[in-house]
Amino acid sequence: MSQNIGAAKISIIIPVINEAGNIKEAYATTQLSTNIEVIVVDGGSEDGTVEITQSLDNIKVISSLPGRAVQMNAGAVAASGDILLFLHADTRLPIGFDEMIRTALQQPGTVAGAFKLRIDASLLSLRWVELGVNLRSHFCQMPYGDQAIFLTKQVFQQIGGFPELPIMEDFELMRCLKRTGRVVIIPTPVVTSARRWLQKGVFKTTLFNQIVIIAYLLGVSPERIRRWYRREKFQRV
Repeated sequence: MSQNIGAAKISIIIPVINEAGNIKEAYATTQLSTNIEVIVVDGGSEDGTVEITQSLDNIKVISSLPGRAVQMNAGAVAASGDILLFLHADTRLPIGFDEMIRTALQQPGTVAGAFKLRIDASLLSLRWVELGVNLRSHFCQMPYGDQAIFLTKQVFQQIGGFPELPIMEDFELMRCLKRTGRVVIIPTPVVTSARRWLQKGVFKTTLFNQIVIIAYLLGVSPERIRRWYRREKFQRV
C-alpha cells in the first residue's frame, strides 16, 4: 500500500455497454471530489454511450472486449491512481466518497472496501433487499459490484485483478480479498438503480440471485449461469 494513502489519487473505473441513459449521472457524482481520474471502459456500445462520454470533461474513454471483468481489468491497466474504485454506470456515489475511501484504506489490516447499498425506488420490498445486502456485506465482508468496490492498485495487482469470468467476478474477487485482509463497508450508501428488480420483480430477482450463488458454490460453470441470466433477460422482452 502507498505510504501516503491519505492523499492518494483515485482512479474511478466505469465499465459500460449501452449506458447512454446513465453515464452522465454516474460521471456527475464523481466530480465533487479531489485528486481523481475517471476511466470509462466501453465494451461495444451501440447507443451513443461513447459519444456522450467523450463530450464530458476530464474523462478517459478506452475500449475493450465485452465482459465486465475484462473491461474493469482493462481500466485498471490504464489507471494512474494508487486507489481503484470500480463503479457501475447505474450507481451513484455519495458526496465525500473520496475522503471516505482514503480514510477506510488507512485502517490497519484493511485491504479493500465498498459502500452500504440503497436502491433507488420506494417499494417496501426493496427495503428488505437492502437490509439483506447490507447485513451480508457487514457480517460476511462480501459486498458486490453495485456497492462500488475499492482497493489499492497494489493489492489489485497482487491478487491478479478480477477473474475473467462471464459472471460472478465480483463474488470471486471478494472471496480472494477476504483471505488477504479486512474488507470494510462504509456506512454511507451508494444509490443504485432499481431497474433489474423492477424488470423481473423483486421476489423473482432476489430468489434467482440466491439460486445463482448456490449453483456457483456447488460448481456449476459460470458459462452455464450466464446462459441462465440471458434466458431470463430475453423472457422479459
